[in-house]
Amino acid sequence: MIIKRADVKQLLDGRCGQPHAFLGMHPLRKGKQSGLVVRALLDSVCSCEVVDAGGSGKSSSYAMERIDEAGFFEVWIPDRDFFKYQLRARRENGEIRQFYDPYSFLPTLGEQDIYFFNEGTETRVYEKLGAHLRTIDGVPGVSFAVWAPNASRVSVVADFNHWNGRFHPMRSLGMSGLWELFIPGLEPGMKYKYEIARSDGGYPHLKTDPYGTAFEPPPHNAAIIADTRAYEWGDSEWVQRRGAMDWNQRPISVYEVHLGSWKRVVEDNLRPLTYREIAHQLVEYVTDMGFTHVEFMPLSEYPFEGSWGYQVTGFFAPTHRYGTPEDFMYLVDTLHQAGIGVIMDWVPAHFPTDSFALAQFDGSHLYEHADPRQGFHQDWGTLIFNYGRDEVRSFLIGSALAWFDRYHIDGLRVDAVASMLYLDYSREEGQWIPNRYGGRENLEAITFIKETNRLAHQLFPGTLMIAEESTAFPGVTTPVEHGGLGFDLKWNMGWMHDTLKYFEKDPIHRRYEHWQLTFGMLYQYSERFTQVFSHDEVVHGKGSMINKMGAGSIAEKARHLRLLYTFMWLWPGKKTLFMGSEFGQSAEWNHAKSLDWHLLEYIDHSGTQRVIRDLNHLYRDEPVLFEHDFDHRSFQWLNGDDAEQSVLSFTRLHPNGKDCLMVVMNMTPVPRPNYRLGVPYSGRYEPIFNSDAAVYGGSEHAGVDMLESESVPSNGRDQSVVLQIPPLAGVVYRLQLVSAD
Repeated sequence: MIIKRADVKQLLDGRCGQPHAFLGMHPLRKGKQSGLVVRALLDSVCSCEVVDAGGSGKSSSYAMERIDEAGFFEVWIPDRDFFKYQLRARRENGEIRQFYDPYSFLPTLGEQDIYFFNEGTETRVYEKLGAHLRTIDGVPGVSFAVWAPNASRVSVVADFNHWNGRFHPMRSLGMSGLWELFIPGLEPGMKYKYEIARSDGGYPHLKTDPYGTAFEPPPHNAAIIADTRAYEWGDSEWVQRRGAMDWNQRPISVYEVHLGSWKRVVEDNLRPLTYREIAHQLVEYVTDMGFTHVEFMPLSEYPFEGSWGYQVTGFFAPTHRYGTPEDFMYLVDTLHQAGIGVIMDWVPAHFPTDSFALAQFDGSHLYEHADPRQGFHQDWGTLIFNYGRDEVRSFLIGSALAWFDRYHIDGLRVDAVASMLYLDYSREEGQWIPNRYGGRENLEAITFIKETNRLAHQLFPGTLMIAEESTAFPGVTTPVEHGGLGFDLKWNMGWMHDTLKYFEKDPIHRRYEHWQLTFGMLYQYSERFTQVFSHDEVVHGKGSMINKMGAGSIAEKARHLRLLYTFMWLWPGKKTLFMGSEFGQSAEWNHAKSLDWHLLEYIDHSGTQRVIRDLNHLYRDEPVLFEHDFDHRSFQWLNGDDAEQSVLSFTRLHPNGKDCLMVVMNMTPVPRPNYRLGVPYSGRYEPIFNSDAAVYGGSEHAGVDMLESESVPSNGRDQSVVLQIPPLAGVVYRLQLVSAD
């Protein structure tokens, strides 16, 4: 026995942070004779020998001495220099296995990898940390790397070593806090975790891989070795076209989807569709409906179904619920080949307290702040990332970039941005800690957001970063180089709240709430907005979109809803609508059930669906509605002040004055005959859309005809038209025969 008994005990007790110093092959002199010593710690092995795998012509094998019955072996080999070797082990059941020794390989992370990770500037960290299939010196296997700076020992535990942390301890890479190990012979599909021994001497605990690319279901939550390089993409044309796209001047109409409840398989116990099953059905539906993008509620791995994906434990992994990472790639690829963009909810604002995941990862508050005034989300009972820590920033930015790179995602809708921006978000005085200047802004989070947006646009041109941000924080959609946060779009939460409050009112009271529809224009051009009615508006007792409407019967509610959608689609900005709302689902959304597709048998619902389809196609066919909708010159009020009759009218026009659409909306069930309205141009105004047409289940009230302008002053304009405005209708007219006013 050459090794000291104390060192053997340290290894067997799981207290060794530098296993490569003892295990594997090392030079060793005995007196004047040089040679090598090889040591191995093996599970359920009764004998072992070192086998020369390099074909040197010298002795082909060397029997090892069993130093300890727990599986520790050692052999001294005289007069040999380093050579490539394998271990041939005989198990207690008689099975013989020959394999390369994990402790014979150099680190798979280089100094530059480590430096950039610790600096927070490693943009491809998802290729360095986690578990990755690699071939090292001609030997295939899997490299593992994890950040746990406060651990005294980290081991890979897995189904291939009986989940015993004694047998695959990892190498500590010095002050970096990184631990690394290459294990030959592993294959995709194997499950693993990390066993982390705390530096304070506490009991070791098991953690899933923060950088894992696939996971098994709860309650075990192990990471799964996956090969994300094997899928053959067919969307190169889409990605190339996207890179040259200026989305500011393109239509964006987003269909928000919760994958698990869009449709379910009736014949299979009402289970959700898989990634592959939904792919073609979703393409067919979204294409027919005219949406340009699909936005998936979070598909990163998460343990609790009721969180809808917003309590993430696997920031680099598509959830197991609907298939494998390759299956998710197929879904994205199929959408792309049909010309449909893919946006996914991304949740960097917080993470759950589940003990198997990020919380107190290495026994310390590693990813989160230690002080609950900074690190605990009171609203959601979750933990807040420490954005000031460089390695945490590497982790989060790497997550965003991985979705773009690995999975070809076209955009991220960033959840709960307001909670990231403000240290006092949802906190009372004394419950938060000011920044270094005494202010309430989270400076580190702001820096992180800017860097994420900058890198996303730099490395993946044409991708979209969308903020769910509900405050008046300035410059959310201003480019980073101009001092802003760098998002492309911001959810228009103010417009959404005001508009819903208006439509919830009985029409007889709407004259007093008219300002709710016009107030939004005061700030419309302060940011680049998308109008949105999301899942948040149809849960928790808020009622479905159709049941919010201030009317009695479903038929009347449907007329109001069609009017609301007309207002939304003709208002400047991009569009986002949650699934089910497009056909006026009556019940609130339930994440555990399919949408009520059977309602399409009824005209009130099928008509509402048809309105959305026609509005989408109108929106995409009329450049005046999207090419300049962030330019204030593209919108003019015709009469925004007619509160008494609850009539709203405006134009959408090209800044050059060549194209013009006129929108007139009657928000009450009372027709407005002989309504004179000033118009900016002389000519004929052709009706091209009426939200209350009979084909939609409406009344097809008489009077929606071609209009001819007259030289009669009205509303401060020299030209005017006389309309017969139907009740509860939004009518769109296209200008013909344009001439200057």
